[in-house]
Amino acid sequence: MLNALIMIVSALIIVLSLLQSGKSDGISGAFTGSGGLNLFANTKERGSEKVISRLTLVLGIIFFILIIVVRLV
Repeated sequence: MLNALIMIVSALIIVLSLLQSGKSDGISGAFTGSGGLNLFANTKERGSEKVISRLTLVLGIIFFILIIVVRLV
């Protein structure tokens, strides 16, 4: 039962992570120098981006708790 729940939560985390928009140029931007690399830029999430980000965080916490519960049982 718990293993199936872990699989579902992990699949949802993957889907939500893929739905999030990129917040920076990534590694390629660091090497090419395009766009001015600002690692500590404070970007505000709005609307659906904020909901997806919060859901990913909550599912990550649930995943962590489920893993601990499975390990203890």
